[in-house]
Amino acid sequence: MRGCRITLKRGGAGPRLLYLHGANGAASVRPFMQELAQAFEVLVPEHPGFGGSDEPDWLDNIHDLAYFYLDFLEQLDLKDVLVVGASIGGWVALEVAVRDTSRIRALTAVGPLGIYVPGLKRGDLFLWTPEEKVRNLFYDQKIADQMLAQPATPEQVETEVKNLYTLARLAWEPRMFDPHLAKWLHRIQVPAQIIWGEHDKVLPAGYAAEFKKLIPQARVDIVERCGHVPHTERPQEFARLVREFAAKN
Repeated sequence: MRGCRITLKRGGAGPRLLYLHGANGAASVRPFMQELAQAFEVLVPEHPGFGGSDEPDWLDNIHDLAYFYLDFLEQLDLKDVLVVGASIGGWVALEVAVRDTSRIRALTAVGPLGIYVPGLKRGDLFLWTPEEKVRNLFYDQKIADQMLAQPATPEQVETEVKNLYTLARLAWEPRMFDPHLAKWLHRIQVPAQIIWGEHDKVLPAGYAAEFKKLIPQARVDIVERCGHVPHTERPQEFARLVREFAAKN
């Protein structure tokens, strides 16, 4: 697709769900994916420039990634898809939806990047140390301890460097947002859900209220005792919220 090969995981049965991953990539099948696969046919591509996918020359900004996924939906002839995106993946999902929702049934964005709200302090993934990145993703520090106790393999380190490089290409300046996105979010004409961790240190939960203002029809779900990655920290709660939303839309 566009001369770019990507890795794609696919599993489960039911309505189609396209999951767009965050900055850490989608190298492994995770518990929340297995939870969702009980109710959906789940498709999990790795973005161009991430993990095992190619690094295309044409990938310069978040808009390129959005148009890539519009091509992806068209080439695979996917219709009535529930799009679920987390963090930068949520941002991509929103950029896709303001352009074209003809193949999208509904949209769930989990702690999405993409807008800037003055007065709400954001974290900076580019300035945190590797340990700070892990710890600041979670409210439950026992999970962070478990992750930090597992030494990364050389292959994992190489993937992390590749992912961070691509993240910088897409979101270095302006930092983690598109200055034009907020004014077009009203164009999202499908049911939308915003899920946010109550104790998110990447983007504070106050961002959820701002998204609600910009997408008036959106449903907001705040996950208590949770950080930036509800799908990882609270996978069963996350899957329940997605299933509940999808059942009504």
